[in-house]
Amino acid sequence: MMMPGGMCRFATKFGTEELAHVEMISAILYQLTKNLSMDEIKASGFDTYFVDHTTGIYPIAASGAPFTATYFQSKGDVITDLHENLAAEQKARTTYDNILRLADDYDVRDPIMFLRQRELVHFQRFGEGLRLAQDRLNAKNFYTCNPSFDKRCGR
Repeated sequence: MMMPGGMCRFATKFGTEELAHVEMISAILYQLTKNLSMDEIKASGFDTYFVDHTTGIYPIAASGAPFTATYFQSKGDVITDLHENLAAEQKARTTYDNILRLADDYDVRDPIMFLRQRELVHFQRFGEGLRLAQDRLNAKNFYTCNPSFDKRCGR
């Protein structure tokens, strides 16, 4: 199994980069909304958001669901958590694909294409991490229990 310190460094690197992604998306949104007139706000359907947040950046999904820490799924099991990370990277890539289908402004498209590419790299790195973790599993265990927590795995 990957040592806890190694996994923490691995997760910290990606966590830091994901926060940078949020910063980039927030900067794009700020640039797109900072000079909107009241007529533009109403015509674009941005008025309900404006009532609560003016043009401040408030993390919210296109569906209207606000960002919540419940999006961070973690079980403390390296195999489970790496699969969750792989799925999250693919979902982010699909979201960026959808934005690219809708956006025609190159000041939006270019950074979104960059972020999309980063999701592909993250997916590859998490896949490598999963492969390394699985290679280091006890072959007799077949991962029916987590040897880091469950002493009965050592039979």
